Amino acid sequence: MITVAERKSRFGAITIFKTKRTGSLIYAQGDSFQSEADANGVSLVAYIHAMFGLVRQAGSKTVLMIGCGGGTLATMLSAVQCRPTVVDIDPHAFLLARRYFRFPADIDCRVADGCEFLLSEAGTYDAVVLDAFMAGSIPAHLTSSAFFSLVRPRLKPSGSVFVNVHVENDLDDASDRMADEMAKVWPDVRILDREGSTHRNAIVMAGAVLDLQKPTLQMRPAVDADEIAAELDAMRFRAWPA
Repeated sequence: MITVAERKSRFGAITIFKTKRTGSLIYAQGDSFQSEADANGVSLVAYIHAMFGLVRQAGSKTVLMIGCGGGTLATMLSAVQCRPTVVDIDPHAFLLARRYFRFPADIDCRVADGCEFLLSEAGTYDAVVLDAFMAGSIPAHLTSSAFFSLVRPRLKPSGSVFVNVHVENDLDDASDRMADEMAKVWPDVRILDREGSTHRNAIVMAGAVLDLQKPTLQMRPAVDADEIAAELDAMRFRAWPA
C-alpha cells in the first residue's frame, strides 16, 4: 500500500492509503481500517452495502449517521437522493472524506459527539445509523440503552436504527449485547450476521425492521463487486435472543 496522506488528530492518527492491486483508497485510524472505496467513492466493504440496502428497503429519505470515516455510506445514499446528516467528533474526517473519497460537499456535516448532538438537536429522521469506532471499538457511551433512549425521539414513528458491530468470532457476543440494550428501548430487534466467519461485521437493527429482507448488492463498485455480493449472500438474519 502507498501512503497518500497523514493527519494528526487528538482522537488518533489518520492515514489514507492507496492499494497497489486495485487503486482503492483506505481510511485508517491508528491500526483500524474504517473505510475502503473505489475511485468513485463506492464502498468496497460488504457491511456498508448491507446498510445501504437496508436503509433503502426501509424507504428512508432522511438519515442521521453517527460516525464518518471515509463517509462511503453517506456518499452512496446521497447518490440515490437520500439526505444524510453526518455527525463525527473529529473534523479531520470530513476534510479527508471530501478530498479523497468523493464525499459530496452538500452533505450536512456536524462536528460533535453523537450523544451531544442528539441532546442539542430537535430534528427527526427516517433512519439513524451508528457506525462510530475509536481505537477499534464503539465508544462505551454509544452502546447503552441510555444512548438509544436519546435516539428514539429522533426517529420518525416508522423509523429504524442500524448499528454496525464488529464480531471477532462465533463466541463473541458483542452483537447480542448491543441487541439487549436496544431491546430496552424498542420491542422489535433483529441481527443480520455472517456466522462462521472471523473478524466480521454484524448489523443490529431496531424499530420498523420486521419486514426487511436480506440485502443484495445494489450499487456495484468498480472492483471486487463479485466478492462483496458473495459476502452479502452469506449474511443471514439469526435468532435473537439465542
